Amino acid sequence: MAQDEVIMDKLVSLAKRRGFIFQSSEIYGGAGSVWDYGPLGIELKRNVKESWWSRMVLQREDVEGIDASILMHPRVWEASGHVEGFTDPLIECKACKLRFREDQLSESACGRKPSVGAGEDAQCELGAPRKFNLMFRTFMGPVETEGSVVYLRPETAQGSYVNFLNVQASARQKVPFGVAQIGKAFRNEITPGNFIFRTREFEQAEMQFFVEPGTDEEWFDVWLEDRLEWHRSLGVDPEKLRLHEHGPDELAHYAKKAVDIQYRFPFGWKELEGIHNRTDFDLGRHEEFSGKRMEYIDSGAGKRFLPFVVETAVGVDRTVLMLLADAYREEEVEGETRVVLSLAPRLAPLKAAVFPLVKKDGLPEIARGLVEELRRDAIPAFYDASGSIGRRYRRQDEAGTPWCITVDGQTNEDGSVTVRDRDTLEQIRVDASKLREWIRDQLAN
Repeated sequence: MAQDEVIMDKLVSLAKRRGFIFQSSEIYGGAGSVWDYGPLGIELKRNVKESWWSRMVLQREDVEGIDASILMHPRVWEASGHVEGFTDPLIECKACKLRFREDQLSESACGRKPSVGAGEDAQCELGAPRKFNLMFRTFMGPVETEGSVVYLRPETAQGSYVNFLNVQASARQKVPFGVAQIGKAFRNEITPGNFIFRTREFEQAEMQFFVEPGTDEEWFDVWLEDRLEWHRSLGVDPEKLRLHEHGPDELAHYAKKAVDIQYRFPFGWKELEGIHNRTDFDLGRHEEFSGKRMEYIDSGAGKRFLPFVVETAVGVDRTVLMLLADAYREEEVEGETRVVLSLAPRLAPLKAAVFPLVKKDGLPEIARGLVEELRRDAIPAFYDASGSIGRRYRRQDEAGTPWCITVDGQTNEDGSVTVRDRDTLEQIRVDASKLREWIRDQLAN
């Protein structure tokens, strides 16, 4: 097994063991490429979303947030081109019954050499390619007819386009301004895989920035740099981030320009986020299909125009996987292998774990009191009195907890506790009454 595969296997195992991510419906054998976030995973994911929302919405006056519905009028997806064009070429192996994207046969999971004319030892019998629409279909209302067909949205962006005028008028925004949202999307992928990288149910954080035609290229560069800086701010290795500009044969039908922010996962360089110049394609199509004028009217300048859109679209689940992969490391400490998730403290699910050194002398009560104080101050903390101190440290290292606090005999003497740093293993004494402030200061740095 390749080293990269070993790392991914270890990461998947740790994710389950420590409560980050579980296979969905595992007791029934699991659901294909659908995952559940456990107690630590949901906190990590929530921290990622809060970081994105803070940077994109809370810290800016020119971006507004919305939460559009998953189910939309089916004409939305006709206008966007998803009904007609959101397809992948699918090929089925008649021998193993597995299905593959035609353009990814060499990367398929089939062990029977899934390629046409592979030689006499080839065991795959490939059928003719056919188009496969990636949208999930369902029905709205009590009767399942073609007239009641709706789709689970394959992206969140269309909710921003159809609400463009609503947001602009109610928030009294002037172009340029953006509409941001975080939400679930669904794609019936033919070849999902690589843990939570490519799944059928996923979460996106997208922002559509509406600009005056002619200023779109300038705004594209602004947002590309801003989004790259956000990924760097998450504490990942900057050498594992790069930009990939789409060539003419890669561009989507709506895009004037597109650049991906990629990360070097254990399974190779893959897209995290896309920045796209979508021109006025989306608003123009919705104007055509709905019969409603989507123009922006600038009364002060005496002009009206259909805005161009610069889109930033990042996969939340992919960002979580990037953070886990980047933070994972193994090292030798005192002759033993220590597994550590070196997550940035502000993103770590737990900020502190509190241990009583022994289960006597009132130390458990003091430790529990500290956990309660930290939690009341919205600092996620965990109490653990099971096993040796070394074993407790190792559990928290795997969970990515930045600080372990030990309540010991000296605590009863002077009110101080031992604080051990996850990454440096250094230990210092901190006044227990000032522990909350100390942690807050560390998180602010």
